[in-house]
Amino acid sequence: MNSPMGDFLKPAGFVGPQGLRALSREGSVVGEAARYVVRARADRKVRARLPYAGHHRPGGSEPVLLIPGFMAGDYTLAPMASMLRGAGYRTYRSHIHVNMGCTREAADKMERRIESIATRRGRKVSIVGHSLGGMLARGLAARRPDLINGIVSMGSPVLAPAAVHEILERDAELLTRLTRAGVGGLMSEDCIAGACARASFEETHAPLDPQVGFTAIYSQRDGIVDWRACIDPAAIPVEVTASHVGMALDPLVFDQVRQALEGQLAARTALIQATLSAAPSATARLRPVAHS
Repeated sequence: MNSPMGDFLKPAGFVGPQGLRALSREGSVVGEAARYVVRARADRKVRARLPYAGHHRPGGSEPVLLIPGFMAGDYTLAPMASMLRGAGYRTYRSHIHVNMGCTREAADKMERRIESIATRRGRKVSIVGHSLGGMLARGLAARRPDLINGIVSMGSPVLAPAAVHEILERDAELLTRLTRAGVGGLMSEDCIAGACARASFEETHAPLDPQVGFTAIYSQRDGIVDWRACIDPAAIPVEVTASHVGMALDPLVFDQVRQALEGQLAARTALIQATLSAAPSATARLRPVAHS
């Protein structure tokens, strides 16, 4: 089938996963979900044996916004949110019920959401995005480095958004047809092949502030997107063995996300300390006046 997506969204060298064999790799999501159930039960047993209050209870001070993937909603990242809260992070939903509208409009809404969280918490926000959510995070990080500490993408084909399995192309084509038929709130042709799509694509390729951390998680077993498109040169690449859908469920992937967030926080803290050490002290600036 002819792709409804703009050619510029699939640069030369990138090809989406093909056929039923690629989709069959997504079957491992059953095992990844089972791993989550086992880990969640074990965590609950550990917490049940601990006293309600104490230093072992994480404070939950670092804000993290979770953005779901294409055709998904906040509920898909609820397991990850639970485990991040258990590790001491304060998680926030994107308020996206189904991520299937214009990506530019979604980015504008997420920018306002981040502004609200940063104002409320008095600190920068980290973003974890799955698939399309990671691409939104990449564009937002380039747009608002003053609000974002770092981002973690999971299976996000930033380099070639159209290098996806044909099943996603059919979904996108269906949404554009429904838009032409008068159904509002969906995805227009301009969003996947026109000026709107190009502007969004260019924003996800804009340079990042060196102080904004970026970790790109990918899997060569991904049956939905070309894993090579997930390795942004600006990011620290981390390989996992999960399926595309399973990245939102697998606790082994959650461990990598948590390590990435911890690394970004440590890097920010070290930078602040180095800046303070390099700055002249107040005593040094107050030099005595010479009297004649």
